[in-house]
This record gives sequence, C-alpha cells and structure tokens, in this order.
Amino acid sequence: MSHAGEQTLLFRNQLKRRRFDGAALQILQSTLASKDVQSILELRLNLKEFLRSESVIAIREVAEKPLDHKLLILDFLVHAFAIVNDSCLALRYEALVLRESMSSSHQLLRVSHSEWMTFAEHAFDNGFYSIAGKACENALSCLQMVGVSKTHHSREILEVIGNIQRIKDAAVTLSATHSVQVQTAEYLKKNTIRSLKNSSLCKETEYPASSSFRKGIKRRNECNLQRLKALQKVEGN
Repeated sequence: MSHAGEQTLLFRNQLKRRRFDGAALQILQSTLASKDVQSILELRLNLKEFLRSESVIAIREVAEKPLDHKLLILDFLVHAFAIVNDSCLALRYEALVLRESMSSSHQLLRVSHSEWMTFAEHAFDNGFYSIAGKACENALSCLQMVGVSKTHHSREILEVIGNIQRIKDAAVTLSATHSVQVQTAEYLKKNTIRSLKNSSLCKETEYPASSSFRKGIKRRNECNLQRLKALQKVEGN
C-alpha cells in the first residue's frame, strides 16, 4: 500500500474512533502531500465524500452534548474540510453562530468583524445571498460594539463598514431577485399545468374547437414551458 493509502486509512480510523484532534488533521495533511496531481485530485474527492458522511453522523452524535464540545467538533470539521479544499459554508456558519452564542461567557470565542466579513464574501460568491446578508449584519454589529468613534483608525474602520454595506446591499438585492424568479417560475409552472389540463379536458370531452384554436393553445403552452425552463436554468446557475 502506498504512503497516501496508508495515511488515508489511518485518517479514516481516527474519525471512526472519534479522534477529532490536531493529530488527525496532521494525518489528513500528510495524506495529500503527494506530488502526483491526478492522484491528489481523486484522493481529495474521496476524502470530501468521506468527511461529508462522517460529519453528518458526528453532528448528530453531539446534538445533546455541551456547547463547548459541539464547538470543538465543528472547529475540527471546518479545518478538515478546508484541508481538502471544501468551503463547507454550512458548517462554517454553524460554528460561527455557536461561537457567538458562547462569547458572552467566553470572550475569546467572540467572532470578529473580519471573520464575519470573510464568510460573507465566500457565501456571496457561492450564491448564498441571504446568508451573506446576515453575516454582513453580524460584521456591522461587531464594529458597533467596538465603537467607531473611539478607535484610532476611524477612517479605516469607516472604509471597512462601507465595504460591508456594499456587499450587504448587493446580497439583499440579489436575494430579492432570486425570490422573484422562484415565485415566477412557480407561477408559470402552475399556469402551464393548468393550461395543459384544460387542453386535455377539452380533447377528452370532445368540445367543439377549431384546429387553429387548439394549435394556439399548444403554442402558448410551449412558450410557457420554454420560459419555465429558461428561469429554472437561471436558478441553477
């Protein structure tokens, strides 16, 4: 067995035994140390799939555990996914929210505005506009807690606030646009189905209708379907 194969097996065993620690992360890093690009790509894909399945199980297992234990698991998983080049936005967001909820009694866990800002940028780039907007709000809240007027770098902070606000505004706009597209697609889908049913009903009950009228219904239904497919394609992108 190759070195990468041995390290992969070792890492899998660590997670199966619930060893969520720095040693396991080091093993994961050494697993991807090969110089063979193709092998690394295949190995990284396999490790992503393994991490996704194990992370679901691990999170379920710690559902009733104390918050600090949950945070340790989430922090480990976030680092592990980062090593295999997976942004894993859902876990990152969960970890940030959990840290923030614990920060009142553990000040060191408080999420900084730069952490929220970085997450907001990644969420925005991946099309999660609603989440990006919330992250921007959290970043702005962090800066308000610090107090812009009291800082020695007020001009720099104001520039940061401007950048955060721009991302937030864009996220809100795109989120609303996406919502309208979804609603429009749903309306067209229902309207198309209703039209198809009406057309089918006319044929089944043999209501008198000219051939040109039936062709018009068919053309309208085809246009509706084409618009629906176009909207669904936009949503998919």
